[in-house]
Amino acid sequence: MAEFRDMIQTADWKKEKHVPVIDALDNIKKGDIAKIAITIGKEIPHPNTTEHHIAWVVVFFLADGEKFPCQIGRFDFAAHGASAQGPNTSTIYTHPEVTLSLKTEKPGTILASSYCNIHGLWQSSKSLKVV
Repeated sequence: MAEFRDMIQTADWKKEKHVPVIDALDNIKKGDIAKIAITIGKEIPHPNTTEHHIAWVVVFFLADGEKFPCQIGRFDFAAHGASAQGPNTSTIYTHPEVTLSLKTEKPGTILASSYCNIHGLWQSSKSLKVV
């Protein structure tokens, strides 16, 4: 039987355009808000066409000592150049980049997953310390 864990891909985002890049501070003060930016195709732009695009990104936070992560955001990218005239005929293209904020009193791990309609599921993670 197929398992999600066997289908999730990771790589160095500097060499792979599908990896969600997590930009956030390494440390925040207890009670402060952590600003998080997620970009797919930061170093190598990802195509954003009707035929090949990033459909969504979802962001979780797994606090240290917890069993399950908390979903902190889900973002759908719906404009990929399609129009009533056909594929890639519109001038509107969504860029796969989002910004969100998180407040936590526990350190943990930010996890981001993205989905390319051609190349599947991708994941990355980043530690966040609370001082």
